[in-house]
Amino acid sequence: MKLHQDTIKTLITADQLSARVAELGAQITADLQDSERPLFVCNLRGASVFFADLIRHVDLPLVIDFLGTSSYGASTKTSGEVRLQKDLTEPLFGRDVVIVEDIIDSGLTLKYIKTLFETRGAKSVRICSLLDKPSGRRTELVGDYIGFEIPGEFVVGYGLDYDERYRNLPDVCVLDPKVYS
Repeated sequence: MKLHQDTIKTLITADQLSARVAELGAQITADLQDSERPLFVCNLRGASVFFADLIRHVDLPLVIDFLGTSSYGASTKTSGEVRLQKDLTEPLFGRDVVIVEDIIDSGLTLKYIKTLFETRGAKSVRICSLLDKPSGRRTELVGDYIGFEIPGEFVVGYGLDYDERYRNLPDVCVLDPKVYS
């Protein structure tokens, strides 16, 4: 089975992704140039591909860590409940933190994570998201660094999945609703 056979269109090509990730890395580098070893946190698993590409474009002595959260399961819509599945190993107190996320949809997961990090004493908490889907927002949350704003369609690829499939697509594509309906 070929992965692209379940998609109906490509929203963002691999070349567009590569160019924008480089721009985001340069912007973050400029903004955090005075920070001492900022902590970059990858929200697993969807952000992992974006995270790996992004940190190679950040020209700073940074530290990385991983967080696991879930609010979707095998659905295309958030459950509204955020579950922490894997916590950080690095301390947050007094540090500049950049949360790296695949998509801001409802905003509930990132609001939860940002509040959690602030209560743990982070000096600053910034959000870098590959995608922003404002039509899905259920809370007031604005990302600090956004790759692309997308329409209210369900997307896969470049780390984003449906039921743990399609993460390895090199582009961001709209999944055919027949796959999940």
